Amino acid sequence: MIRTILKTATLAAGVVLLALPALSAEIEIKMLNKGSDGQAMVFEPAAVKAAPGDTIKFVSVDKGHDAASMPGLVPEGVADVKGKISQDLVVTVDQAGAYVFKCTPHFGMGMVALVVVGDAPANIDAVKAAKMPKKAKERLDAEIAKLGL
Repeated sequence: MIRTILKTATLAAGVVLLALPALSAEIEIKMLNKGSDGQAMVFEPAAVKAAPGDTIKFVSVDKGHDAASMPGLVPEGVADVKGKISQDLVVTVDQAGAYVFKCTPHFGMGMVALVVVGDAPANIDAVKAAKMPKKAKERLDAEIAKLGL
């Protein structure tokens, strides 16, 4: 009798867990004048991996920064987003692919961030081929390499 009750309870708990939606994570990226590695004008971390449905929170630690997606450097069909200077921005990444963000005032100084959703971003070749200021390109290429893409 007790064994039957335990089996039923275990089965019911499994069904409940299967019915629950997957929990999404919130990933924080700081907007900084100086990173922990000494580089000026950075997102930290500069590259993150996420799952569909996760939220990316760009945190305005130092004033004078924003976060904006780069047109053509997000998965197809994803709308561009642009935060306000010195304010946090929260973005939900629902589609698999690579998302490139910049700080508008400091883009020329290399302030870029890469968010990769899923394991094989279909648009990574477009990201690799993108034209941008030299310092931004160098930083983006380094982050792509760190992620092994």
